[in-house]
Amino acid sequence: STSIEPSIIDYYLGLLPGVSREDARRRLVLFSADDASPQTLTQKILERPRLLERIRIAIGDPDIAHLTVFNSTACERTLAVRLGIPLYGCDPALLEIGGKSGSRQAFREAGIPLPDGAEDLRDTLDLTAALADLKGRNPRLARAVVKLNHGFSGEGNAVFSYAGCPEDDPQRWIAAHLPLNLTIEARDLRWERFAAKLAESGGIVEAWLSGDGARSPSVQLRVTPVGDLEMISTHDQILGGPSGQIFQACTFPADPTYALEIQRLALRVGEVLKRRGVLGRFGVDFVSLPGDDGWDHFAIEINLRKGGTTHTFQMLQFLTSGRYDAARAEFVTPDGATRCYYATDNVVNAAYRRLTPEDLIEVTDRHDLHFDAARQCGVVFNLIGALSECGKIGVVAIDEDRARAQALFRDTVRVLDDGAARG
Repeated sequence: STSIEPSIIDYYLGLLPGVSREDARRRLVLFSADDASPQTLTQKILERPRLLERIRIAIGDPDIAHLTVFNSTACERTLAVRLGIPLYGCDPALLEIGGKSGSRQAFREAGIPLPDGAEDLRDTLDLTAALADLKGRNPRLARAVVKLNHGFSGEGNAVFSYAGCPEDDPQRWIAAHLPLNLTIEARDLRWERFAAKLAESGGIVEAWLSGDGARSPSVQLRVTPVGDLEMISTHDQILGGPSGQIFQACTFPADPTYALEIQRLALRVGEVLKRRGVLGRFGVDFVSLPGDDGWDHFAIEINLRKGGTTHTFQMLQFLTSGRYDAARAEFVTPDGATRCYYATDNVVNAAYRRLTPEDLIEVTDRHDLHFDAARQCGVVFNLIGALSECGKIGVVAIDEDRARAQALFRDTVRVLDDGAARG
């Protein structure tokens, strides 16, 4: 949307293994819409015919190019058509499969466990009836989660408390207490707007799954243009927010005690999506509860797009030239070593606004916080452009095992906090 600081470009090009920064810079073509308004980048391009034409010219041979995007909507499809290149992403006509209702239907078709609940809710009357039915099937249920069909990163979710709900005629009580007993994850979303969004796009209700040791793992897959279903990675998600439903960070790979189990379940979902014509990357999220004989996994969501773990995994892949070994649920470098990471886009400190991108690089160089190509361990930053404006940055800490990666992350945050405090 706006031009990227040259120091940020140099930072990333300096990470390229075996390629000089100068040579890479000559081959990199960047365009800017010079428009910081709250509108999608794709819309800004489509509104500027001359910018669109410059991009088309820079592509050169359209037969060896494709458009890759974070989320594939009708706008991105239009952009691909106007550029004359294929869109490597799911057809927007199939996006309902990745909504909350569509996810539950896909899980049933795949024959894998999912929470008790109801989908295709269209208004507050549907919501009230579904909450009452759920309570009727499980009188001891204390809470339920309400999800808008197209909420993002958990911010379209809310938790309903049954505290005080009578056993007789629960529907009347729920109708009266719905706005009062519903805690919405997104801080700026009030009940009236939440109800309006429910009427616009629909939603679901599910039993709240909780317990000591509960985890939130996810599996990333893709369907290639030739129709192959490929396993990409597994992660353990770290969630936050009022009730712990908003994505904050992740560790890679997922816990080895269940990584292979969730891969197997996710592959069954992938086969369903492939049959329906899905193309490109997607993720399947689970809630996993420890039981007497291992783990019980419940599928809760399909993200029919790239996600918060996509760029972190690609960074590891490109920096090490390694691969994810699905048979072992481990990432393996060419020399046979394993690598893990701890990653987040949510390192936030108001004091970071004192730092420019150049300051960040100076501070991290002084403390040797960089990626060591020889050891294939270290730290990589993202969202550097948000540092001075928002006091926020992303960190990917890569090391030999999960514990070392988390320790490296903590050390990195301490260095950033100290550097910002010193000004």
